[in-house]
Amino acid sequence: MSEKVILAYSGGLDTTAIIPWLKENFGYEVVCACIDCGQEEELDHLEERAKASGAAKLYIEDVTDEFCDDFIMPCVEAGAVYEHKYLLGTSMARPVIAKKLVEIARKEGATAICHGATGKGNDQIRFELGIKALAPDLKIIAPWRMPEVWKMNSREEEVEYCKAHGIDLPFSMGKGYSRDRNLWHISHEGLELEDPANEPNYDELLVLGTTPQKAPDKETEVTMTFEAGVPKSINGKEMKVSDIIRELNKLGGENGIGIIDIVENRVVGMKSRGVYETPGGTILMEAHDQLEELILDRETMEMKKKLGSQFAQIVYEGKWFTPLREAIQAFVESTQKYVTGEVKFKLYKGNIIKAGTTSPYSLYNASLASFTTGDLYDHQDASGFITLFGLPLKVRAMKMQEIEKNQK
Repeated sequence: MSEKVILAYSGGLDTTAIIPWLKENFGYEVVCACIDCGQEEELDHLEERAKASGAAKLYIEDVTDEFCDDFIMPCVEAGAVYEHKYLLGTSMARPVIAKKLVEIARKEGATAICHGATGKGNDQIRFELGIKALAPDLKIIAPWRMPEVWKMNSREEEVEYCKAHGIDLPFSMGKGYSRDRNLWHISHEGLELEDPANEPNYDELLVLGTTPQKAPDKETEVTMTFEAGVPKSINGKEMKVSDIIRELNKLGGENGIGIIDIVENRVVGMKSRGVYETPGGTILMEAHDQLEELILDRETMEMKKKLGSQFAQIVYEGKWFTPLREAIQAFVESTQKYVTGEVKFKLYKGNIIKAGTTSPYSLYNASLASFTTGDLYDHQDASGFITLFGLPLKVRAMKMQEIEKNQK
């Protein structure tokens, strides 16, 4: 009886060609697993395609809500943004995919997991670190890193390989953008984007929305509520997190929100240029920040920003299943206890414009912040504070004056 391998299957050309390749070179029984994180129409006709390519079975696991609740929201609450721009759309999805691949491998009694990530990208690291952390006994097969066995080096060669194995599938020989999509975002790489000197061809590229220039010349008003850091409603309608993101994607896409063009530093050491569409995610993170700034004290906010940056790097590098991620997330969760309230804003041509924020836990005190003297604050108290706060500066300046005087 043949050993089983679980193939992380997207239905694209790479993973379709891998099915007969695994059978031909290793004699595996191939069980395909498509982990649905909100890929939408990309899942159409997957079962027929997998079976036609020689797969024994196909799992389609809808993990959208788990993805939103257990992976997206910790990143939102942490304010995790990689290199100031990237909202981790692909990075956040990989650990939940790895988790489900391991679960399916255990269920099927498989001895290996195979993925189609290339040897130049970040995803190979994210998949494999997740698998190693959850199932160190399972073998990992990465065809693109096996040139002695994997002989296909182009899209054309993969198409010809499929045809030679009797697989007639609707893949064109032309080259398009390399995309990754889930509920949170869609990424675009390739074609003109391979040269940072080129402007993106947004008319051909965008999927989730439009550019700010082509967005409606009118504001879209939005009101959101949060409880303990988690979004609960949009414009008075309560929804689960996944549906809130779907609604924000629609509103954000229509108004040109969340389009970034970035050259990022990959884990493997090279720079990579891509365009990301994250309309709903951009709004959600901004709304969360807008509420949080009312509630967190200065020192907690400063520490949270530092740890949020580190959290983003941990997620980007595929280290989700680590004690450090758990520890930082525990800190972040402790800061979210009182992040409850209402956030209002307007969407207009790529902009998110504040329109008022309220919270029963707001630390903003109008009498303190005003220019008038109140019971809690006496202007004269600032004199002693400044004297002590600035004492190190004054002492150093006095010493420098003394040194300068002695040198004359």
